[in-house]
Amino acid sequence: MVTALLLGMSSAAAASSDTAVSSGPKADQVPGELWKRTELYFGGNRPDGTEITPAEFELFLDKEVTPAFPDGLTWIEAHGQWMGGKEDSYQLIVLYPRDDRGANREIEEIRSDYKRQFEQQSVLRADSTDRVSF
Repeated sequence: MVTALLLGMSSAAAASSDTAVSSGPKADQVPGELWKRTELYFGGNRPDGTEITPAEFELFLDKEVTPAFPDGLTWIEAHGQWMGGKEDSYQLIVLYPRDDRGANREIEEIRSDYKRQFEQQSVLRADSTDRVSF
């Protein structure tokens, strides 16, 4: 009974959020093109607790990321939590055309390189599609 009630409530919430989204401008009225957006979240400490400094991260960007995405990127110093631990972290945001077939391979190489160079368990990846206008 509780499950049915929760499902009913989530369906009602989804219906109301669909209505809210559809009340905005039509897609053909919003400027821009649909592009892929990938966010990567990098841990800021090594397993021994030493910090991965902003200078080290920038060097990693210069050697590994910028050559893969020379048109531009954004990185942000952040604070994160994962599996019970808290640490400083870095967020990388790249936008690229949806038909860029090489981007996925490049992003996976960046993740692998960071994990190897800085002894990380994981680099979180989040992908979405955004409307982009320059």
